[in-house]
Order: sequence, then C-alpha cells, then structure tokens
Amino acid sequence: MCVRFVVLVAVALVNAGLGLPAFANDSAKKFAQLEQDLPTPNVYRDATGAPGPNYWQQRADYRIKVRLDEKARRISGEETITYTNNAPRALRYIWLQLDQNRFRDDSVARRSAVASQRGGKDSLSFGALRRHQSYKDTEYGHEIKAVTSADGAALPYTIVDTHMRVDLPTPLATGEAISFSIAWDFNIIQEASIGGRGGYEWFEDSDTYIYFLAQWFPRLAAFTDYTGWQHKNFLGGGEFALEFGDYDVEITVPDDHIVSSTGVLQNPEAVLSEVQRNRLEAAARADKPLFIVTPEEAAENEASKSDGSKTWHFKADNVCDFAFASSRKFIWDAMGHAQTGGEFDRVMAMSFYPNEAEPLWSKYSTEAVVHTMEVYSKYSFPYPYPTAQSVNTWDGGGMEYPMITFNGYRPTKEANVDDRTYTRNAKYGLIGVVIHEIGHIYFPMTVNSDERQWTWMDEGINTFLEYVAELEWAEDFPAFFGGKTNLLDAIPTYMRSENQVPIMTQSDSILQFGNNAYAKPAAALTVLRETVMGRELFDFAFKEYARRWKFKRPTPADFFRTMEDASGVDLDWFWRGWFYSTDHVDLGITDVRRYQISTEDPRIENPIKRAEHAENEPVPLQVSRNQQAGLVAREDRRRGLKDFYSENDPFVTNNKDINDYNSWLEGLSAWERRAYDRAVADGEHVTFIDFANTGGLVSPIPLVLTYADGSTESLMIPAEIWRRNDKSVTKMIIGDQEITSVEIDPHHQTADADFSNNHFPQKIVPSRIELYKSNFKARNQMADALVELEAAKNDEAEGDEVPLAPSGH
Repeated sequence: MCVRFVVLVAVALVNAGLGLPAFANDSAKKFAQLEQDLPTPNVYRDATGAPGPNYWQQRADYRIKVRLDEKARRISGEETITYTNNAPRALRYIWLQLDQNRFRDDSVARRSAVASQRGGKDSLSFGALRRHQSYKDTEYGHEIKAVTSADGAALPYTIVDTHMRVDLPTPLATGEAISFSIAWDFNIIQEASIGGRGGYEWFEDSDTYIYFLAQWFPRLAAFTDYTGWQHKNFLGGGEFALEFGDYDVEITVPDDHIVSSTGVLQNPEAVLSEVQRNRLEAAARADKPLFIVTPEEAAENEASKSDGSKTWHFKADNVCDFAFASSRKFIWDAMGHAQTGGEFDRVMAMSFYPNEAEPLWSKYSTEAVVHTMEVYSKYSFPYPYPTAQSVNTWDGGGMEYPMITFNGYRPTKEANVDDRTYTRNAKYGLIGVVIHEIGHIYFPMTVNSDERQWTWMDEGINTFLEYVAELEWAEDFPAFFGGKTNLLDAIPTYMRSENQVPIMTQSDSILQFGNNAYAKPAAALTVLRETVMGRELFDFAFKEYARRWKFKRPTPADFFRTMEDASGVDLDWFWRGWFYSTDHVDLGITDVRRYQISTEDPRIENPIKRAEHAENEPVPLQVSRNQQAGLVAREDRRRGLKDFYSENDPFVTNNKDINDYNSWLEGLSAWERRAYDRAVADGEHVTFIDFANTGGLVSPIPLVLTYADGSTESLMIPAEIWRRNDKSVTKMIIGDQEITSVEIDPHHQTADADFSNNHFPQKIVPSRIELYKSNFKARNQMADALVELEAAKNDEAEGDEVPLAPSGH
C-alpha cells in the first residue's frame, strides 16, 4: 500500500527525531570514545598505536645442550643464558618460567583443577582416571640441579610454582648483560595421558615413540613497560610471554632418530646420509614436496631401535622460543618456497610424520605450510625465518613455536577398508590445523603479543587470517562448527549464550575458551573487514599493525589505535561492542511505511483519497450481509431522514478547496516552491523503515531494497545510525520508485543471530521435514531374567558352576 505524504509532516517528523531519546545515556555509552579507558600514550607506546621513540624490550640468548633418554623417557639439559637489560631501570633479580612445574603435585594448576560433571552429576571419565594414574606413577616437573654465575659461583634462587626467581649478585643496570647457567632434568609426560602441548606419543602396537618437546627448558619471563615481570602462574590456558634472542642448541638423541627443530641444522654431515643431504638440496629447488626420508625407509628405521646416539646441532636467530621433535618413525618431506621482499628469498617448508599418518600427510601437510606463507605474507610481511615445519604429533591438536609446529590428524584405519582412504574431517582438519599453527609463527611468534594476558591477540587474530587462508584454499572449506563455511553463521549461537565473558578477559578466566578467544575475535575482524571498513582500508591498516610490531610486543591498545590511525575510521564503538561486552547482533525490521509526496491540489488528491478510502476501509461485513439479505437501511426507506451530511461526498472538490490550495502555494518561499515543483514532477516515493536492535550490539545495517519493477539496490547504513538511540531507529528513504520489499543482511555479513525478522514483508522460508518412527520399547526385566536362567540351566547341563542369582540382579 502507498499513501500520499504531506511535505510539512515529513519535515516535522525528521526534526522531531533530532531530540535525545529516553535511553540516550545507554546509547552514548556504546559510542563513548575508548581513549578514556585505554592506557595513556607515553614515550614507549604512542597515541597512533606505534612503538614510541623510547620503546624497549629485553633480550635473552641461549646456549643449550640437551639429551633425550628414551629408555627413561627423561630430559637432561644444561643452558647458559645471556640476559640483556634494555629497561630504563636496574634489575636486582630476574624471573624464569618453569612450565613443566605445572605437572607437579603441588602446582596451582593441579590443586585448583575442578571436578568433572556430566549433566550436573558427579562423574569420572577413563581419561581422568588415566591422568590420575600417570601422576601417581611418575613425578613430574623441572628438577633444578644448579644455578651458577659465569664464574661458577652458585646463585640463590626461589621457585614459586611455575616460575623461578634468580637473585643477582649486583643490580643489572640499563644496557648491561649478565650470563648465568642452569642445569635441570625432568620426566617427559605422555601427552595422551596428561595433556599439555608436548611430551611423547606411544604407539603400543609397535612399541615406538614420537617425542615432541616444548616448554622444556627454563626460559626468561618477559619484562615489559606495561606490566613489569609477566609472572602469572601457568595454569594451562594463558600461554606464554617470552623474550627474543639467538639460540645455539645441541640435541643428543638415539642415532636412528630424525630430529625436527626450531632453527637451521648446522651439522648435516654428522647426522644425515649423503643420499638424504642430496635429497634435501634437490627439495630446496623443487616445486612439489620431495621425500628426504621415504615411507619405506621410515618403516625400516623404526624397526631397528638402535642403542647408539647422535647430536643434532641447530642455530636460530631472533626467536622467542625453541622446540624440537624426535623419532625413529619419521617420514620427512620438503620443498622450497620462494618469496620476495623478506630476509630469506627461499624458505624450506618441511613435514615430519609416521607411516600411520599416510597417505594424508604427504599429500597435504607441506602444501598447507607453503599455502599459509603465501597468504599470511600477503596480509602482513614476508615469512621471517629460513624454515617452516609441520610435525605430526598427538591426534587432533596443534601447537606452535618459531619455525616448527606440532599438528594432529591422521587417517582412521578400519578393518577391511583400503588404508589409502581418509575422512573428510581428517583432510580438512589437517589442512586447517597446519594453516593455523604455521600462521602462529607470524602471530604471536613474530608479532609477539602477551599470550598470558590476552589470548585473543594471538589466537583470535590468527584464526581470522586462518579463515582467510582456508577460503583461499577452497571456496567451500568447512572451517567451522557443523562443517559451516561462513564463520558469521556459526558464531551467533555462542554470542547468544549466557555462560560467557568479554573477549578482553584475562586468559585464565575465559569461559568457553575456543569460542571466546578464537572464533569470536575472528568473527569480529571478519565483520570489520567485510562490513565496517571494507577490504582496502582494513588490509592497509592490518598490514601496518603487523609491520609496526614485527619482533615487538603489542598490547590491545596498540592494535586498536593502529587500526584507527592507519584507516581514518573511528572504531571505538566497534571495540566496545565486540571486545568489551557480551552483546550479540540481532537486527530486525519492525515496520515499513510507504508514501508519495502529496501535490496538495484537491483536484488530484481527492480521487486518490477516495480510492485509498475504499481500499483501506472496505464495506463492513455486517453491511454486506444485510444487503445480501435484502435489508434496506432506515434512511433509505424513509427519505425524509436524509440531510446534507447524508448526501455529502467528502471527496468532491469544491471552490474553497481550490482557493485553499492556491493560498498554500502562494505561501511557499521561492526555494520551497522549487523543491515542491520538482518533487511533484518526479513523483518521488518516501519510505520510512523502523529498525530494532534486539541483540544490543550496534552494527551497520546492510540493506537490499527491491523496487516495483523488480530491480534491487544495496545500501550500507553505518553503525552511527544508532548513536542517539541504540535500541530502535527509523530510516527515511526518498526515491523515484516504489519499494516493494526490504531485507537486512542478505549475505550474512554481520553475525546476525536471527534472520526471521530481517525481511519486510516477512519471508516464508521453505525447508524439509523428515518423518521418524518411534523406536522406544520398554525393557522387560522379567524376560531378561528368564533368558539368563535358561542360560544358567544350559551351563549346569554342561557341568559348569551355576551362579546363585542371575548376573546383574
């Protein structure tokens, strides 16, 4: 329906809308500037989000010798650390992380672990029972043997849960460095029993092992301008904040092991055969992965179980951590990845995996490593290291370290099934986890955010880029819950849930960890890129953030400020809604009203009014039925009862109507008359659309208008429309065509939680419904007992002992 619209009324309504609504205070909070809550800019971190002129960070260089005792499943190590103090103050002590202490009996992590329940009832899983037995059987945690200065003197130290304070003989002044040594041992955990990002995997059928060692040596805790020492205890959720430095590491393992490690191998002649070295050289120039150790060689190797040992020597420059994996089971493939603009023109992409991972890993792992570098480098910076490695460790999980990642997923081997097959979940799970973990080498291994404090800064940002890379791998990549391709269709279920906290929550206090720290910030950045800012502005600003903070340690304020500084877009409302609240997006259309501008000429308007009256006010049903029954109204039967009002037609134009119209025209100013004449000539249509923000999270409104001729128009109403009223707003649209329908977010680009209110007129969505047959059948316990009694009689006839009662009763 379209009605005529008086221009003066339109102006009055628009002017009335400028007044502040009753809930203006709530609306103002949604759009309050974030600067009032962020840390004050200073000489270390400036207001643009860039490092300040006096930005500093510490440095820690390591020389390590470590031995893997496979029989005892134990690590023994010695390290010399050179620590450089770049802070503008002297340090009387330093803190190190002892992350293996998380597994000690007296650790905060173990003592604060909560009991598991299912459906509100006490429960005990087999996994929890195995974990308890593993803890009971073996003592875990770092065993510190000695802490000594460069001249061999003992240094006093104090262990506080997962950290160790080393007291210095004299304060370490700004710009000075100190070297000291630590000797330590620890028992390696079985990852499947304990869980914990590293350890060993036992292949029971062949009695073989894969060792993947992470958080294995005492490491310097970060000392920063924003928090001082980052020595929050490691509880298992918030990961790590570490200093950059150079590593020189010698790893002694059984001599039939193959080692994958952070860094570059320094002694290939001592640990690789000539054939393997030649293959490695050829792989550097190859355009597809080549085997360095073939599946057949790996199978032969794992059967040997030699008692000798070899020492693999690796060096890594400017890394914040170091990890390695070792096994006689490893197949090894590699290929070179050429890149431009970085320190390394060619990066060695490599994968290490057992035969149990085939054929999935040789087909996809190294290709996924290369794909990750291609995509991430496009949106940040060239890959910053000489190697990128993917190692198959525990199934389903993933973990990242500089130049090396530990990744799960293997084919499921089933009896009577061709062992060259694998599931869809295994394929895309492997590709996805490799992209995610290799991506972490960019964030946070290079853009070195504080994981102990803000998980989203590495997991969320990385999951966002992982999603970009997955859709560049395959357009229908099943990246998210239920095999969904669109993250913004997957995340609303979480965002509507009650048991959640804001993204900005400290890492160890997060609820629904994966959704909060991974999926929601990734969804936020997707909305920011595709809906709020647009790709051009977002990509420029994001790349600037990565460039500014490469090999440095950004905070959330640095990210927020950089994204605004480089794009020129005020995003404070966005950060508040997505990162500081638990609101969700739920936009809706509550009403649409359609008008045409009235000419005010009664000769034109009265016939239109008559038609509208007939359409809007049909003859009452009672009158129609009276007429059908032959009932004649009293006025019509007794004509004398009729008067002027009985016969008057309100839609007939008279001279007074025309005179009033002419007087109205004469009262218009010159500019008003020009606007009137143009509007009447164009026949413009005026549409008012009422929007509701049910979810509370203010959002742009992507809109598609459909016109009477079938054409469509897309509009993007910016989020600022909610700044005076964040609950309901009205948008006026003037055009030369009649709007027949309106739709919000047809491309699902806002993370809207409910699309049932996104259409006007409301849209009926067809679907399919499946028939089902009830299979419920009450258990007949008497019949069960009779069956068991019959079985017992048969056993007695055969001479077996008869139980006193039916088993289970």
